[in-house]
Amino acid sequence: MSQVKNLYRQINRHEKGLVFPADWGSAYATVFEMEEKDLFGEESTDQPAGTVQHGPIPGEGDDVKRRAALQLLAALGAGTAIPPGALEEVLSSIDRAAGDTVDVDEWERTVHEYGQQLVSRLRPTGSMAGDLTADIIAVGRLLDRTRAPFEQARLLRISAGLSGLLAIELGDAGEDRPARIAWGTARRAADASGDHELQVWTRGRAAQDAYWAGRPREVVADLADEAIAIAKGTPSAGLARAHAARTYLAADRGDHGEALNSLNKIKETMMRLPETDGSQTVLAYRESQLRWAESYVLTRTGDSRAAAVLDETITLYPSSSIVPIKNLALMQAEALVRSRQVDLGLQQAVTTLQERPDFLAAGTGTLAKNVLSALPEDARALPAAQKLRTLTPSRV
Repeated sequence: MSQVKNLYRQINRHEKGLVFPADWGSAYATVFEMEEKDLFGEESTDQPAGTVQHGPIPGEGDDVKRRAALQLLAALGAGTAIPPGALEEVLSSIDRAAGDTVDVDEWERTVHEYGQQLVSRLRPTGSMAGDLTADIIAVGRLLDRTRAPFEQARLLRISAGLSGLLAIELGDAGEDRPARIAWGTARRAADASGDHELQVWTRGRAAQDAYWAGRPREVVADLADEAIAIAKGTPSAGLARAHAARTYLAADRGDHGEALNSLNKIKETMMRLPETDGSQTVLAYRESQLRWAESYVLTRTGDSRAAAVLDETITLYPSSSIVPIKNLALMQAEALVRSRQVDLGLQQAVTTLQERPDFLAAGTGTLAKNVLSALPEDARALPAAQKLRTLTPSRV
């Protein structure tokens, strides 16, 4: 790492014009895809007689690898994300020599790991988008090659999973349009893969995300209905999520009966799902997600059981699941306000948004807005209410 840092400082001095890159002309010309004389001028590239190091002329493949290596070193030195495909290009010759095989099982494990990381976040919202994008590009290159139908279908399944996970990450970061596009790609890849369960998930989870992004109610309902129609009664995590999206819509319009009906459908779906290891992942639907949906319904409808259910739900998440716990804390704040404990509710909401502000989700702003809308008229001018209004994410 010390060599990388020294290299970064050297490149930085070149860029600022403090030192002329006498031995670097060819490398910079390769990176910028220009002739050396056009980049530096004829006079700058002239070298005294006897100083030129003659060697083999690099081919196009060598130039591509050199460019990828420089991009990799520059990113490491600057502490920025490695450009997608750079590392794969550097390692491509070794991979070809070792045999051009694809470890599809490893890619499926990668999708599963991402699904877990999105729940138990160790990095701020949006920070995984670069890694997900790089892996989507890598799998896309594998799909460009001719493969056996079964292997192609599995790679499409992986692409659908990665695209859906990228959509979730983009949506949580407030990038609504890119998230919508990524969800569209995820659905098409799932359809092309023939994976029935994944087809349902890319619509059920998309319906939930569309709700939290504030998209029109009919968009949310259409995605949920499509997932339910494709499922044809077969239980899956995607079907549970579709019913959850319907639950949110019913709770928001104050339809307590319909909200509880959809909640019961989630429970019926979960009773028929196979046993799992219990790990938290956005690709599955666990008891914690069921209790989350139940908490939302009871809070929004002013049910007296909300406080107890919220306390129970929080215990189902590990402490590392910052975002779900943060959102549950905002529901607790709304429940406190609705029970006329206005000061306590406002204090909890403000504290929740101030702590770990980089760890948010698409629904965080909506939940903060719900606290504000639950305030009695005479409490809306309170300093704490104004503070909460300031802290509430602008997308709401």
